Amino acid sequence: MTIEKDFDIPFIANLALREKQIQQNYRPIIAIHKWFARRPGTLFRGLLLSEFNTEPLRTSYYQSNHLKGIRIADPFMGGGTPIVEANRLGCDVVGYDINPMAYWIVRQELEYLNVNNYRKSAKRLIALIEKQVGHLYRTRCLQCNSKEAHAKYFLWVKVQDCRHCRKDVDLFPGYLIAEDKRHPKNVFVCSSCGGLNETKDRKQPGRCSYCNSQLLLSGNAKRNHFTCTYCKKDNVYPSASSGPPRHRMFAIEYYCFQCKSQHEGRFFKKPDSADLAKYTEALSALEKKQPQFVPNDEIPPGDETDRLHRWGYKHYREMFNPRQLLGLELSCQIIQTEPDERLHNALATNLSDLLRYQNMLCRYDTMALKSLDIFSIHGFPVGLVQCESNLLGITNPSGIGIGSGGWSNIIEKYAKAKSYCEHPFEIQHFGKNKIQVPIPDEWIGDYRNGNGTASVEKRQVTLYCQSATSSDLSAASLDAVFTDPPYFSNVQYAELIDFCYVWLRRLVSSNNPAFKMRSTRNQNELTGNITMDRGLDHFTEGLSLVFQQMARALKPGAPLAFTYHNNKLEAYHPLAVAILDADLTCSASLPCPAEMGGSIHISGTGSSVVDTVFVCRSSGSIPRRWLPKTSEGIAALVSEDLANLREGNLKPTQGDILCIIYGHLVRLAIWHLRKTWDKQNTILEKLRTVSDVINNIGRLDAIKNHLGDTLSDASQTRQSSVQEEGETYEMRNDEIFF
Repeated sequence: MTIEKDFDIPFIANLALREKQIQQNYRPIIAIHKWFARRPGTLFRGLLLSEFNTEPLRTSYYQSNHLKGIRIADPFMGGGTPIVEANRLGCDVVGYDINPMAYWIVRQELEYLNVNNYRKSAKRLIALIEKQVGHLYRTRCLQCNSKEAHAKYFLWVKVQDCRHCRKDVDLFPGYLIAEDKRHPKNVFVCSSCGGLNETKDRKQPGRCSYCNSQLLLSGNAKRNHFTCTYCKKDNVYPSASSGPPRHRMFAIEYYCFQCKSQHEGRFFKKPDSADLAKYTEALSALEKKQPQFVPNDEIPPGDETDRLHRWGYKHYREMFNPRQLLGLELSCQIIQTEPDERLHNALATNLSDLLRYQNMLCRYDTMALKSLDIFSIHGFPVGLVQCESNLLGITNPSGIGIGSGGWSNIIEKYAKAKSYCEHPFEIQHFGKNKIQVPIPDEWIGDYRNGNGTASVEKRQVTLYCQSATSSDLSAASLDAVFTDPPYFSNVQYAELIDFCYVWLRRLVSSNNPAFKMRSTRNQNELTGNITMDRGLDHFTEGLSLVFQQMARALKPGAPLAFTYHNNKLEAYHPLAVAILDADLTCSASLPCPAEMGGSIHISGTGSSVVDTVFVCRSSGSIPRRWLPKTSEGIAALVSEDLANLREGNLKPTQGDILCIIYGHLVRLAIWHLRKTWDKQNTILEKLRTVSDVINNIGRLDAIKNHLGDTLSDASQTRQSSVQEEGETYEMRNDEIFF
């Protein structure tokens, strides 16, 4: 079997699409730690089984599989999806990543952990934190007057002084803090007195029940300008010269166990004097504590971090308030006392992941009524209203979490992730119903149920925190390479993950040389970056060197398969250069959904959720009909792909269709250039050659014209689209060998 012949696009597309909606339910292992733009595990499971299993994919997918003796490499581990899926199937795995955080995350995913012992250690951690700072997260309930209600979220608004009257002004983009979707009414904060009011009419909220002022929907701050509420004059924000932004606590969402059974909806309140006093207490305690683990690192310039500089942030610690710093410092001190290395590493990883919610860049979702973590988009979004989550987290008597962003949430997710490693499963759908299908003989990790003794079943897991360009793999030692490389400039991995790294390295650097550097940034990282002067030529050269290294290590005819998408055609040109430099031919370009359409950075944009899977080999065969000679023929192949995706329940957008076209154009360019390619040319000459061939193969506008209504009727909002039957091009079963 081979991927080209046996990969079932509709079947995997349907699974991948469902997985990306709630990926943690399908692949709980991703909860080990945040990483960016993870591809679906279902996709790589499908690719591996298509290549190495003899049964049809729809049969083998839900069965236990044993690919012992097969050796798989991933030169761009990232979040570890290909490595984890190959390891689960019994393969020996070799992984590389230049980023120490990526290396650490995959290591934690594959490192055996006794879940019972982990839960005991985590329970001790929470108990110690609760004893010292738990009272800082209690508040008085407005219904029963109990002082033991749990604060879920503290809401803060940025404050800046007016340059005219010098008074502090709240920068509210709007005064609606909760919609009537998951709460019976809309909740407004009064612009005059700060009182919280619940109203049925959002557009005409009426008057404040405390001061009788008119309640407002629109705020005083918009597009970097705000109107002073005192002198009514115009000001600009942010003011970087004034230092990090200042904030004022203006609302609390809390939870009262005593009242909940008689209370409809959520609990909201304006902070009282006791709430403000507890925050002051945290500030005082932090000043006395002399933190050992709070990082002093400066935030370096960067494409993403420059946004932080514009807001006055110069050091990472400035992105947290004193109560958050106090709780995180205490957590680090407790973790450092854990004697068991694997438990220590697990808890340190938990703290690193917890940082996503314990900072002053988190926002409050007024519809979902929850905290949005700092990486809810692939950047550093600095809002005007920020959300501070309860550090410990809240659980009901049944152990179910209430709210998000606390220790209890992170620990529960981690425990489920490691339990999934011991007992993996798949989700099978029957109409609107779905069942969890155990796969009993598969498992994930370096040892099975084990502590490393000779009697325990082991798997070969070799991970390197280094560039794959310096790998020393033996020739013909790999059965396949499966990877998800960087998509040029789509995500600034290092700039973002440094936010976690500067904390984690203080807990693990003494035990791991990968954490000796002060930053994860590396000039050789394969992402486009203006600040570090890394352009398309840098990306091309690095990708080419990696692919050449992997190709030398592959057995003859073995696949190098990778996923890719980008909104710009020129960002695909480096792929052709890298594949040709590696003396490989692209034998297939297969579409598969790989992003969540509802995610904040995708929804409402022209971005695609569809990746192309490029399958490359040194020898093999290609169906003749996959090598059309006209734009019409290319359009026919695109139409086939779209039909397969629709059968898998995806409604392609225009962005999806363009990415599928780009994939075919690159594949065909490689085919045309494979015999005349000159590796000695400069990178710029190679990119120009690829560009010229792509333009000659089939002009993009001509392909679009042949797609007709299929393209023009497709939307960016996931509405139904019309499919035109494309002309069939050379429907012959014969193949061309290479």
